[in-house]
Amino acid sequence: MPELPEASAHEVRAFDRPIVMVPLLSLIAAFGGLFGSFTVSANLLVLAVGGTMVWLGLSGRAGRRTAVLRLGPGALWWLVPVLVLGLTELYSFLHGSRDDYPTVSFIFDPILDRYLPRAAGYFGWLAGFWALVRR
Repeated sequence: MPELPEASAHEVRAFDRPIVMVPLLSLIAAFGGLFGSFTVSANLLVLAVGGTMVWLGLSGRAGRRTAVLRLGPGALWWLVPVLVLGLTELYSFLHGSRDDYPTVSFIFDPILDRYLPRAAGYFGWLAGFWALVRR
C-alpha cells in the first residue's frame, strides 16, 4: 500500500486573522486621524506603521496568501495612469504647489481637513498595505 504524502498546513498566527487585524487597523486609523495632514506626528506614525509592515513582509513573519488569480498582460496598462499621476505629483512637489498646478495632496487637503475622511483614508492605506504585505 503506497504511503500518502503528509498533509502540510501553514501555521496561522493570531495576528494574521481578520478578526484581529481589522480592529487593530481601525484603532491605528482612528489614532492617525487625530493628526493633521503633513504634521510631524502624522509623518512619524506613517513611517512607524509603514516600516513595521515592510519589516513584517520582508522578514516573512506575516503569513503569505497565495494569489487567487494571475493578472494578464493587459493589466499592466493600469499602471500608466498611476505612473503619470505619481510623476505629476513629484514634479509639482519639487517645483512648489501653485494654484495653477496644484499637487494631488493640495487638492485633497480640504477633504482631509476633517477627522472622519482622514481616518478613513488612513484605514484604506493600512488595509491596502497589509494586503500587499500578505502577498
